[in-house]
Amino acid sequence: MSERDLNNTVTPNPKLAVDYCGIKMKNPIIAASGTFGNGPEYAGYLDLSNEVGAISVKGLTPKGRHGNPGTRIAETPSGVLNCIGLENPGAEHFVREILPELKKYDVPLLANMSAGTIDEFAWMAETLSVDGIAGLEVNVSCPNVECEGMAFGVDPKVVESVTKAVRKVTDKPVIVKLSPNVTDIVEIAKAVEAGGGNGVSLINTLLGMAIDIYRRKPVLGNIYGGLSGPAVKPVALRMVHQVYKGVTIPIIGLGGIMTGTDAIEFMMAGAQAVQVGTATMVDPTAISRIAREMSEYVEQYNLNSITDIIGAVHQVQQNHIYGELKQP
Repeated sequence: MSERDLNNTVTPNPKLAVDYCGIKMKNPIIAASGTFGNGPEYAGYLDLSNEVGAISVKGLTPKGRHGNPGTRIAETPSGVLNCIGLENPGAEHFVREILPELKKYDVPLLANMSAGTIDEFAWMAETLSVDGIAGLEVNVSCPNVECEGMAFGVDPKVVESVTKAVRKVTDKPVIVKLSPNVTDIVEIAKAVEAGGGNGVSLINTLLGMAIDIYRRKPVLGNIYGGLSGPAVKPVALRMVHQVYKGVTIPIIGLGGIMTGTDAIEFMMAGAQAVQVGTATMVDPTAISRIAREMSEYVEQYNLNSITDIIGAVHQVQQNHIYGELKQP
């Protein structure tokens, strides 16, 4: 943790406040899992209680993991590849040793969880459904690990089963994080809804690769890795737009958000909240800056609330179609 702590030094703009699945956030920006530590690591760069809407903690698994061997991160044009391999101390250690420290910040926490079987997902949900956790983010999509996650996220029936198993054992909001590495992401989102999930977050990383032409070997130790950053934003935006039309449960949009404009685009496409990940690797104050840029937009256009723009693109499309139908 940083020696400096900026907690409670900033006054949030109430017009940025959102309610996502009953989770009350001071702005719609969630620190994405995997790029923000568990939060305190960034306490010296921004006010965790007032500039961050929520924090999705570093991905947790039933037992602690050391992650993947070899090179784990590779920079790409407009993005980054990673194959961290879900390095974490395990769910029970997190609840016992790490969570108490996080409670001093007035910011909702999402427990991001991965598992190898449906029973393990249910166990994780029970273990993490404790005081101080606002919601569960169920990772059925992480492409970084050979077995855990990927197999679940590509099959609608399996995704529905995982969602049902988690829903059965917790009263916390259940948000399922979707993989873009599928044929039809809308079908996967519908499976979450059918399984009783409260919301979906999308997209997780796209599966990618980099090659070292001098060594004639893959750059990453795991060969393949997850691509994130601005390179994936058009794909993510399109998928959020499609899912919004296909389900009624609320969406968290993510994928390459670097600016307030990016975040606003995702909300206009249908997201109720957004996640920022790669941007914080480039600029530790990114979430603070993005919140300010969104606040400026709200004031510039005299909006009562940032929520006024959710799904705005769809309303314009409907009005356009209706207008065309009325033409003589």
